[in-house]
Amino acid sequence: QVQLVESGGGLVQAGGSLRLSCAASGRTFSSYAMGWFRQAPGKEREFVAAISWRSGTYYADSVKGRVTISRDNAKNTVYLQMGSLKPEDTAVYYCARGRPYTTDYSRRDEYDYWGQGTQVTVSS
Repeated sequence: QVQLVESGGGLVQAGGSLRLSCAASGRTFSSYAMGWFRQAPGKEREFVAAISWRSGTYYADSVKGRVTISRDNAKNTVYLQMGSLKPEDTAVYYCARGRPYTTDYSRRDEYDYWGQGTQVTVSS
């Protein structure tokens, strides 16, 4: 069983920055793509960013240029560095592990394990 634990969320003013972390259990972390999604109240969970097992990166248009995803395979951890935050970035942020051989990183059903989420609130 894979466990994913997010941390780093919090309250930040518009224009500020946050770095989210997601620590994964298991010995084969480096073999899987990892993704970040977010869900605002009353809205669908949406794709934010993903990183392939080869460290290729993919971003939603809404965050491109403001967000950087990275991974540290030695620490079994994936990060989401967010800057120039806007009130509309307020959401619960979830990390997820991609299914084996997945290539469509923006689809929720391409991920098989999810963390419990961490709240990010951006005040105006």
